[in-house]
Amino acid sequence: MRESSQDVTGVALLADPDAPTEIARRMAQTLPDRLADRSGQGRRFDVEVVSEPFTAGTEDLSTLTRRIMDRRREGNWDIVVALTDLPLHTHGHKLVVDLSHEHGLALLSLPTLGGFRLQQRAQRAVEEAVLSLAGPEAPEAEEPSGSQPLRGPFIRRLAPVHRGQVGEEEIADLRYVVSGPRGYLRVLGGMVRANRPWRLVPGLSKALAAALATGAVATVNSTIWNLATSLSTPRLVIATVGSLALMIGWLIVDADLWHRTDEVSPEARKRAVLYNASTVVTVGIGVVVCYVGLVVINLVWALFILNGRVFASTTRTPLHAAEYWILSWFVASVATVGGALGSGLESDEAIRAAAYSKREQERRTALRVDHGD
Repeated sequence: MRESSQDVTGVALLADPDAPTEIARRMAQTLPDRLADRSGQGRRFDVEVVSEPFTAGTEDLSTLTRRIMDRRREGNWDIVVALTDLPLHTHGHKLVVDLSHEHGLALLSLPTLGGFRLQQRAQRAVEEAVLSLAGPEAPEAEEPSGSQPLRGPFIRRLAPVHRGQVGEEEIADLRYVVSGPRGYLRVLGGMVRANRPWRLVPGLSKALAAALATGAVATVNSTIWNLATSLSTPRLVIATVGSLALMIGWLIVDADLWHRTDEVSPEARKRAVLYNASTVVTVGIGVVVCYVGLVVINLVWALFILNGRVFASTTRTPLHAAEYWILSWFVASVATVGGALGSGLESDEAIRAAAYSKREQERRTALRVDHGD
């Protein structure tokens, strides 16, 4: 418990496990000094990181706000800023941040900050939220401080962010949301960033083993040589797109990654589209990374194993750099199809763990339990 001091403001960063906790711990190293410099008047800030799944089992803003408020009372902090990597929704928009000046709390949804420069954007948003909450309290007769907008850099840095509607019964008194196509793309990028698609590569070890074995055999197959040298560039591109689509589709269907909703409201359907789009992009990035890796490995293997005279006598084409490249490219497409079949050896849990953030895994698990799957 924090020792109370008139000159020190106690700030807790309440972060969901995994990525939000990592972001909170990194920013906590410099946040006290930055807040002190910006606030002036000799004010000091004591920042503490608390990692716990405060969003477990719910995405309801009122429920989350009450949990944060209860946690603030338990910890005896002046201000609590909660960070989650779940996309939160309010009145048909995607929530960026909710603030309650009366209760000294803020709730920040990290996906709305986008997929790039997340650490810097998150730190900027937290700084603005803390400084707003730590500002001087307005007299009761005056307009509440929460009705005043946050400082300009918050908006400029996070455009297309704008003020959002706050209901009379809600705890929050100031809200920022994103909307429109740019806002949708920003949230989608943030969700994909939270899923960290590069983790899909080691998560598909059995599929990659099958793809590598297929590629190794195909590289020394004379039929593959003839096919590769006879294919035009458009056909090679079609083979690439087709193999990638097959791998992505197989992973999503086989591991049951597709989000379904029984709700018929437009907002629920929009959420389902957003979740499924993030799944396709996440899996797609992971599969493309695997594909590029297969091209490189096949190229190295071809340089080591192929004999120019045998290749030329079989295909009637000299084995030059272009032939090495085309063969490796085509073999990668063939190997990706083999990898799709090999992905069936992976457990559904392993693929979900590789494709989703910890919060998103728990959210989807809860949905499957609710639906009795």
